[in-house]
Amino acid sequence: MQNKEKTGERSVFMKKKSRSLVWILLSVFLLTGIAGCQKQGGTVTDATETESGQITTVDDISGKRIGVQLGTTGDIYASDYENDGSKTTVERYNKGADAVQALKQGKVDCVIIDEQPAQEFVKLNSGLKILEEDFALEEYAIVIAKGNDALLNDVNGALEKLKTDGTIDQILKNYIGDEAGNYPYTEKNQDHSNGTLTMATNAEFPPYEYYNEGNVVGIDVDMMRAICDELGMELKVEDMAFDSIIPAVSTGKVDVGAAGFTVTEERKKNINFTDTYATSKQVIIVTTGASDGGTSTIGEKFYQNFIQDGRYQYLLKGFENTIAITIFAVMIGIVLGFLIAIVRTNHDRNGGLSILNGICKAYLTIVRGTPVMIQLLIIYYVIFQSIDTGKMFVAVVAFGLNSAAYVAEIVRSGIMAVDIGQFEAGRSLGLNYKQTMISIILPQAVKNILPALCNEFISLLKETSISGYIGLMDLTKGGDIIRSVTYEAFMPLIAVALIYLLLVVGLSKAVGLLERRLRTNER
Repeated sequence: MQNKEKTGERSVFMKKKSRSLVWILLSVFLLTGIAGCQKQGGTVTDATETESGQITTVDDISGKRIGVQLGTTGDIYASDYENDGSKTTVERYNKGADAVQALKQGKVDCVIIDEQPAQEFVKLNSGLKILEEDFALEEYAIVIAKGNDALLNDVNGALEKLKTDGTIDQILKNYIGDEAGNYPYTEKNQDHSNGTLTMATNAEFPPYEYYNEGNVVGIDVDMMRAICDELGMELKVEDMAFDSIIPAVSTGKVDVGAAGFTVTEERKKNINFTDTYATSKQVIIVTTGASDGGTSTIGEKFYQNFIQDGRYQYLLKGFENTIAITIFAVMIGIVLGFLIAIVRTNHDRNGGLSILNGICKAYLTIVRGTPVMIQLLIIYYVIFQSIDTGKMFVAVVAFGLNSAAYVAEIVRSGIMAVDIGQFEAGRSLGLNYKQTMISIILPQAVKNILPALCNEFISLLKETSISGYIGLMDLTKGGDIIRSVTYEAFMPLIAVALIYLLLVVGLSKAVGLLERRLRTNER
């Protein structure tokens, strides 16, 4: 009976979430319609027509604004122009799709990126073209941590065998060329008893890695599946920011990295490369000089962003993880924050617990003096470097510890705001320090600090949006995945913003009701 009740409750909850998501998506549809009408009502011009239209060869990019994805070889090559005195500006984006979007909006004059993703961008974005002249040639390889020679040799051995029997060529042909889709990779070895091989990738690099129906697929994924079949291992894929992959491999959080990594001497200083498995080239994307009239209707864009392939599920999954992180982080923040506040107020009033107070002050200084994103990365890559913990656990710990520092100061100020006479009255009645705090001081302090605590919890909810930096699927990451697939910025971003807004409004109303209840009880 209990299981049935729980199942029913979960079913009702899921239905409510689905209905809420439907309303949010409809709101996005309406907002997009308004934006579309405004755009159609005015004159649409190409902001980069004058400047980027002049870029016809590689030499023309000198002195221009170049867009690149952070940490890629395009970024490395563009840096040479940035430092040659030509007044070239390099704009670095976390995603290749963001760089292309900036090009369409006139924020940059060109984008340097790998050939295959460039072709996908141009195919799905009218008004763009690829220069006929190649920018640079490159070779792709898998990255493995230095010192892990056994794995390096095993992967190289498997690669050699796959090259010899034509498997690698078939995988490439399945994604590139006129015969794409005719050579799907099928599992060869059912025995995966040798453990799990964790692969880090950046699923925004089609056709090498991208999302399809909720799964990461592509050339690199199929290649690693083939390698794992040769090694008798199970493949686990983790999607993360491109510039986070090498740190994740180096610290042992994952076993290998495969995301179209070009072999460079600079990277060799920090990581080992396997034998190369594919050749490619860097190309330059520019605007055609013609205005992008937008061939898709609002309804078509809405369908493409949310309905097609069930892409709304990215938002739903991200929403679930965001709520879970926030709830558990709030619990840690409240418990730890109250304990720190009690230690500090005890020291302020009685002069006791000096050592604990010093530790608490140091903790508060460090946490409040450093960005939460840096704290998240340190906890993931440094503190839990050699410990196999789930990303959800890391996120909860990081945000909980960060929140506790602010909760502690909020609670401490609330306690100190209670008249000292209240404390003395409690002690005169025979109550000890603990009893006085629990029965007299804290109930009064809670009423004073409730609005500030609400603001802290709202801030915590929004701070969870950086969870994607460690590859965790949060709400913002879900929107980013949709953007990386559709190359459409407006709808996914507005949907994410509306979900956060509704969460914040709901939380604010709940706290408002609680405040009114507390005021009523005072009377």
